[in-house]
Amino acid sequence: MGVTRRVVIVGAGFGGLSAARALAGPDVEVEVVDRRNHHLFQPLLYQVATAGLEPSDIAYAVRGIVRKERGVRFTAADIVGADLDARVLHTAGGRDIPYDTLVLAAGARTADFGITGVAEHAFGLKSLNDAMAIRQHMLEQFERCAVRPELVDDGALSIVVVGGGPTGIEMAGAMSELFTRVMRADFPELDLTRAQVELVEMAPEPLGPFHPKLRKHAVDQLERRGVTMHLGRSVKEVTDDGVLLDDGTFLSAATCVWAAGVEAEPLGRMLGLETGKAGRIVVDGSLRVPDRPNVFVIGDLAAATDKKGELLPQLAPVAMQQGRHVAKVMDAVAEGRKPPVFRYTDKGSMATIGRGAAVAQVPGGIRFGGTLAWLAWLVLHIYFLIGFRNRISVLVNWAWNYLTWDRAARVVHGVVAPQGRGDGAPEARDDGAPQGRGDGAPEAPHDASERAAG
Repeated sequence: MGVTRRVVIVGAGFGGLSAARALAGPDVEVEVVDRRNHHLFQPLLYQVATAGLEPSDIAYAVRGIVRKERGVRFTAADIVGADLDARVLHTAGGRDIPYDTLVLAAGARTADFGITGVAEHAFGLKSLNDAMAIRQHMLEQFERCAVRPELVDDGALSIVVVGGGPTGIEMAGAMSELFTRVMRADFPELDLTRAQVELVEMAPEPLGPFHPKLRKHAVDQLERRGVTMHLGRSVKEVTDDGVLLDDGTFLSAATCVWAAGVEAEPLGRMLGLETGKAGRIVVDGSLRVPDRPNVFVIGDLAAATDKKGELLPQLAPVAMQQGRHVAKVMDAVAEGRKPPVFRYTDKGSMATIGRGAAVAQVPGGIRFGGTLAWLAWLVLHIYFLIGFRNRISVLVNWAWNYLTWDRAARVVHGVVAPQGRGDGAPEARDDGAPQGRGDGAPEAPHDASERAAG
C-alpha cells in the first residue's frame, strides 16, 4: 500500500515518541523532528545533577529508537516558523518540511515567573546541560572550599531548592545524602555541618497533589536528612549570594536550583496559535487545534483538560496516552467516524525522598510510603527507561551506590577555577529557560519533552 498520510511530529519526548510508535505502519510516513538528537528521561535528571548517574544512562539516541519502527525517521532540526495553510514547517537550517498532519509535542521549559535574578543566578533542571551544570558547579565548590575552608561559612556549599513538587523534593533529598555521606568522606577537612540544604515552597506543604499523610511523611523524611524547610514562603529575588524570601529572610547560598514550575515551549506563539495558561496551546477534546483539524498538540504543550475542566498535569503518562490517542483520532477520521475524545487514565503518582524513602499513591485510595514505595519507584523508573543497556547501567549504578554509599560520577570537567562563587553571568541557553551558574559545564554527550512530557 502506498503512503497515504505524511505526519510530522515536533518533539522526541515521551509524547512524541509514543505518537510515532502508534502511527508506525505501511500507510503512514512519520518524521520526528527535534533540536536534540536524543530522548531524555527527565525524571532522573536530578540523579545526574547529584553525581548518581551519567548523562548517557538517561538519554538515548532518537535514531536508535525509531529505526525499528516501520515508516518512521528522525531529523535533527530547530523549528523557527511555519505556514499552516500551506502545511509546511520552516527550520533554522533553511529546510522546509511539508506535512499532511502535524503533531506538536515540543514539551516545556523552566518558568521563572518574572522573579528578579532567577534567569541570571539559578539553575533550571530540564536538560542534560542543566544537570551537568549543577553537578560541575557543586563539585567545583567543594574543591574551592578545600583550598579556602572559610568559604563554607559564606554559603559556598549551601544550596537552596525552590519548589516542593517531586523534582524539588528529590533534588533536596539527593543533595543532602550527597553531602552527608559521599562528600564528607571525600573532604574530611571540611565541616559539612555548616553546609545547608534548604527547600522553599510557597504552599503550606510540599507535594500538593499527594494525600496529606504522604506529604507529612515527605517532610519528616527530609527533616531527618537535615533539609531545612521554608513552607508557605515565596521567593522575592535570587542573587549571586543567595535567595531572598518574601518575609525578608535571606538564605545565603552559592547554589539555587529552580524547580518551582514550567511553562510550555513558545512554539504556539511562534506559529500564531491560541495559547492559555503557561503558554499551553488551546485544543479541543480530541487534542486538535480549533479550526486546524490537521494539527494536534500533546504533552506539556497542550492545554488539555479533564472532565472537570481542569488542566491535565504536565506528566509523562499524560503525554504518552495522548500520543497514542492521536493515532486513534487519525484512524477514526480516515474511516469516516467521529473522532474520540481524550480521557486521561490516572495510574498514580510517586516521588522519592532518598535512600529507602518514597511516597506513592494509586487510584482506589491506595497510599504507601517508606521502603516499599522506594522499591516500587526504582522498578517503575527502570522499566520506563529506553534501551536495555540504559536499564542495566542504571541498575548497576544504583546497586553500587546503595551498597557503598559511593557515587562514581564525581569528576570536574576541565580545570577548577579559583573563584569561590559564581563567576559572571551565564550564556543564554538554547531553549530560552534560565541557565544559572555553572555555564562553564561541558556540552553533555549526545549518546543517547511538571518533568518533560512533550
